[in-house]
Amino acid sequence: MGTTSLFTDIVGSTEKAVELGDGGWADLLERHNAIVRAQLSRFGGQEMDTSGDGFFAIFPDPAHAIDAARSIQAGLRDLDLRVRIGIHVGDCWIADNKCTGLAIHIGARIAALAQADEILVSEAAKTEAGPTWPVTDRGETSLKGIPGRWHLYAVAKPPSQSG
Repeated sequence: MGTTSLFTDIVGSTEKAVELGDGGWADLLERHNAIVRAQLSRFGGQEMDTSGDGFFAIFPDPAHAIDAARSIQAGLRDLDLRVRIGIHVGDCWIADNKCTGLAIHIGARIAALAQADEILVSEAAKTEAGPTWPVTDRGETSLKGIPGRWHLYAVAKPPSQSG
């Protein structure tokens, strides 16, 4: 069992920042960050890094990461923000309070492929999480700079979010 990584990214953040202006965007981003951090904490995640409008966190297992991801998306709906989220399980190590390793790069690449309001998980994350959440098979794909083909799955939205 490896480390579960979760990456988030706001979809259309640049356009939203232009629309709101610097002050409005800063306020919205602060509210976004509070929601994300609350859900990371609620589900046992540990914030490792942020980059503008995205978060990188690790979790004790993919089940907690998926629960956090679904709660993050639900919490951001009231702010009219849509996020893409990627989750992967693999080996990494922590040095100087930073989590590093190829698995982290894989998790970031998976998140980059997710659509707005989508949670994409690797086969490793799906397998370890078990059948708790229905998923849609997204098939195999390549990940930029990562050798091989990677099987990905989209976690089904809760019934209240479908459609």
